[in-house]
Amino acid sequence: MLRAYLDGAVFGTTTGDGEPRVLFFHGWRRTHEDFTRVADALEERGVASLALDLPGFGATPPPAVATGARGYAARLASLVESVASSGPPPVIVGHSFGGRVATCIAAERPGDVGGLVLCGVPLVRAAMPHGRTSRRYQAIRAAARLGLVSEARLEAARRRHGSSDYRAATGVVRDVLVASAGESYEVELAAVRCPVALVWGRDDLTVPLEVAEVAQRLVPGATLEVLDGIGHLVPTEAPERLVAATLAMLRGTS
Repeated sequence: MLRAYLDGAVFGTTTGDGEPRVLFFHGWRRTHEDFTRVADALEERGVASLALDLPGFGATPPPAVATGARGYAARLASLVESVASSGPPPVIVGHSFGGRVATCIAAERPGDVGGLVLCGVPLVRAAMPHGRTSRRYQAIRAAARLGLVSEARLEAARRRHGSSDYRAATGVVRDVLVASAGESYEVELAAVRCPVALVWGRDDLTVPLEVAEVAQRLVPGATLEVLDGIGHLVPTEAPERLVAATLAMLRGTS
């Protein structure tokens, strides 16, 4: 059952008895339901969890102001702090955009996060594929930065050449996507002090394995598990591997 947190600003669902030891942050255009099978398996092993709908997705309303992942992290930090204050610092399992948010929280509040399990997270912009953007769109964006193209023409180009995520988004959520597009998290990765486990699909075309390999080098002691035959949606394609990684992280942080 969904419950309200942060005075109704965020909704989420708890699974299991007792205080949550695991928090789940889902990816872009996804919801807490991606982690249902993982949460149920953890409950069978006596581990309680909380899966959130991030602002703008599922039951949670969009943020009042568009920010990137760092802004989401600032908004959710007090909730993570509250969970940490009632027991051991939780492990955060983050997929895609949710993993960006989790990484920012771990970097800013090291005492509140016991560990990170990250899958398919676009953490390092330099390692992301850039070949899909047409030269015409690149030229229009460059001209817009110089004030040579109107916002209306830029928006028309975004709709034509932008990603499916951009075309599907509206209002503040679209502005969040734009704000997040250029973010890279080398600074945050270098500041993370908790254990980090990277669990990646070898066939992930959205956030390729190279991103995980670069991120692993930036975080001392980080581990990388590569899943053959798995794509971007690790939580739903390989929930059992995410369960194993989460349990291993909990054992290592207890």
